[in-house]
Amino acid sequence: MTKVTLLEQLEAFSEKHTGDLLLPVQPQEDDENPPDRAATVYTPCLPELRSYARKAPFITHEIITGKDGAVQRPNGVKLMQSTAVVRTCFCVYHANEQEGKLALLTLMERMRIALLEEVVIGKQFKLDLDAGVETLVYPGNPNQTAVSPFYLGEMITTWHLPTVERKVPHGKNQIDHRGGGCPGAQGGRP
Repeated sequence: MTKVTLLEQLEAFSEKHTGDLLLPVQPQEDDENPPDRAATVYTPCLPELRSYARKAPFITHEIITGKDGAVQRPNGVKLMQSTAVVRTCFCVYHANEQEGKLALLTLMERMRIALLEEVVIGKQFKLDLDAGVETLVYPGNPNQTAVSPFYLGEMITTWHLPTVERKVPHGKNQIDHRGGGCPGAQGGRP
């Protein structure tokens, strides 16, 4: 459940560091002037993908890849190291294109700077600074801007996960000598 816990920690981290940033909400038919609100955070995606217009502003966190591998320390000891790559998507609404792009950049920068300042979240997940933090702001479609004033961006981060310990050390005999050769077996020799 480590990757699920990472997503939960990213959700809490996002809410903590962006919760005071109030952003515009698209007016609905029954509400011409809705109040601004903080971005809602979802993991791993929106509850209903097509509902982005009603959900903006929002942030989503999802695991896109993971890797487990042995890493050799200078003393010759090999340890398992696990990493996960997370895609964080940002979406904001704004009627004004220039203000919308600035609102998106502001939201993304809040997250980027907070991650680089803290590096470790949930006391167990460490941002891989060697892999860097990659951000991308999607260019607007001139034909779509007037119809759908939503601005999207994403951030890719790599995280070191807690080490998974082996339950049976390599090279140890797995036979339970008390029970006739099978772990958990009752009785003695046949």
